[in-house]
Amino acid sequence: MRLGVVRGTVVLSLAVPELQGIRLAIVEPITRESLSSANPGGGKPIVAADQLGAAHGQIVGFVEGRTAASPFYPSKVPVDAYCVLIADRVDYLRSPRKVSS
Repeated sequence: MRLGVVRGTVVLSLAVPELQGIRLAIVEPITRESLSSANPGGGKPIVAADQLGAAHGQIVGFVEGRTAASPFYPSKVPVDAYCVLIADRVDYLRSPRKVSS
């Protein structure tokens, strides 16, 4: 699972039947460098299926690959990413750098 920021939605005029009624969110993955900033994100945006209703700017957890299709089993829904949680807050503490001896 990775964390990302919802930056928008995708609207399809025509969709494969399995995607009808499923909201698609544009999610910008959070990078380690941007996590401590006031504006997290910075990764290459992806489109993720979102049945949670995450709003623009909210931080979500998402899974990719075969795991993303698991919530739709036994149906075969063509998704590569799926939002699994909405984070209330993220606390990030940088690990101390190792000092070489």
